[in-house]
Amino acid sequence: MGILAGKAVVITGAGQGLGRAFATHAVANGAAVVINDVDEPLARKVADLISLRGGEAVVSGGCVTDPEQAQAMVDTCTAAFGRIDGLVNNAGIRYQADIGQDDPDRMRELVEVNVLGTLYCINAAVRSMRRGSIVNLGSVAMVGQPTALTYSASKGAVASITAGAANELHERGIRVNAVCPLAWTRMAAADTKATPSGPPETIAPLVTYLLSDRAAKITGQLIRFANGKLHVMGQTSPKAPVIESDEWDVDKIAEAFEEALEPEDPAWVRWGVRT
Repeated sequence: MGILAGKAVVITGAGQGLGRAFATHAVANGAAVVINDVDEPLARKVADLISLRGGEAVVSGGCVTDPEQAQAMVDTCTAAFGRIDGLVNNAGIRYQADIGQDDPDRMRELVEVNVLGTLYCINAAVRSMRRGSIVNLGSVAMVGQPTALTYSASKGAVASITAGAANELHERGIRVNAVCPLAWTRMAAADTKATPSGPPETIAPLVTYLLSDRAAKITGQLIRFANGKLHVMGQTSPKAPVIESDEWDVDKIAEAFEEALEPEDPAWVRWGVRT
């Protein structure tokens, strides 16, 4: 029957690349899926392929930046399958631009897709989801990547969305995690400094696992999966020591840094993000 038998899942940006891989893998493991993509003919090709293989899939076109379209995806899922158990916020865009040379229109479009699209889809899904799993698409770019400031900012926002939604929804039995993958897709090809990586299908088992009941104790996590390496990413937390004083001035602050507070290397140094 498969690890996702009986579950209905909405997957955004599923017309190609990672989204297509997530959809076909979920169906192979028993799920019924809603295929969303701004390019509806691409979404229909994926749905047709799934149907030919004996799986269940329906299409909901439209862009995630439209909250009405986000709601329509969820409504399509509940109408077709009677429920919604999972949401994969895969739709996203990226591009390269030096700071100071970025195009404000492209910046706005990226934030609307990557950040607002994720928010709109979560907002719509939880209205109908009784229990289940939400998987967001993060990126290690969140630690700071040259020539990708807007993209890095958007993925930092996705990390915060993941943490906030997981905190708020856990008592309702809805888990929220983010996958930070590395795979060779059309989006990766847009990165002129991208390093070689595996196909999208290598990431799909992780998403299927997070959608399943076997991951019932996993929530609020940022999970990196790249080139055969799987690990949980550390999240923001205080670093000891915490120094207290009734009065602070510049000299006391300078003394604290010179004698006690040891700044960490920037995240992009620790992660070895290329320059």
